[in-house]
Amino acid sequence: MRILVLGGTGHLGRHVTEHLRALGGARVLAAGRTPAAEFRIDLAADPPELMAKTLAAAAPDAVVNCAGATGGDPVALAEANARGPAVLAAALRAAVPTARLVHLGSAAEYGPGVPGSPVPETAPASPVTPYGATKLAGTLAIGAAGLDAVVLRVGNPVGPGAPETGLPGRIAALLRAEGSDPAAVLRLGDLSAHRDFVDVRDLARAVALALTVRGALPPVLNIGGGLAVPVRELVRGLVDRAGFRGRLEENTGGSARSGRVSWQCSDITAAGEALGWWPEHGLDDALDALWAGFSDGGGGGR
Repeated sequence: MRILVLGGTGHLGRHVTEHLRALGGARVLAAGRTPAAEFRIDLAADPPELMAKTLAAAAPDAVVNCAGATGGDPVALAEANARGPAVLAAALRAAVPTARLVHLGSAAEYGPGVPGSPVPETAPASPVTPYGATKLAGTLAIGAAGLDAVVLRVGNPVGPGAPETGLPGRIAALLRAEGSDPAAVLRLGDLSAHRDFVDVRDLARAVALALTVRGALPPVLNIGGGLAVPVRELVRGLVDRAGFRGRLEENTGGSARSGRVSWQCSDITAAGEALGWWPEHGLDDALDALWAGFSDGGGGGR
């Protein structure tokens, strides 16, 4: 099987690519904007005709789209998360219409959850951030393309190589920098929100299953830990692993971002039924692997 991975040099893409390359009989091809990519594809800028030519040359049996933007202004988010998937879907339809597409979406597409009620794929999508809105636009574009495609709506990824642009990686980097100085003060924002954390290794396994399972798949599948965990618990877990002896100062006044989505948890039943997938790594496993990467000097990813 020839598998083309877009965004394979990013945090999630690296884990997906590594896992796929371990599959027997899989030929994994990298696509992106970096010099290391075997095929150059820029989802935010390439016209459909150029992308179709590149896809035809790659001739993949399946495509995984890990590319996207998590930050930046609304225009940049829209180019990467909304325009990109729409152009990719059009190019696939023109060049390799039988290839299966696995696209990484986000639980942010759902918007605020109701405490105690995990969100199924049938729930209305009501994103409240530009990121969630643009990811939802990408999901809708793929769903309307008539392809053999599935969108994996991913919870909050955590695990080895976490980038410092995200909360887990940023906290780990701060703790490594502070060391065990008892006079150190770590000033953090509001940690009261609940999030559904999923180990990146479990996500990579879900992608592999979505590529190889036979038969049609549901258009959207939730991939998460299936639990709503206080962000404060994740931070405390990293503090314990770091042996941090200083003081934590939390701004409990709330934040605009967390306050709008104070509780989030995905119902992962459908992924179990369609893929035979359930998380194998709990939050403790993910934090062990995350901290091991920082404590040995390796740091996080990009």
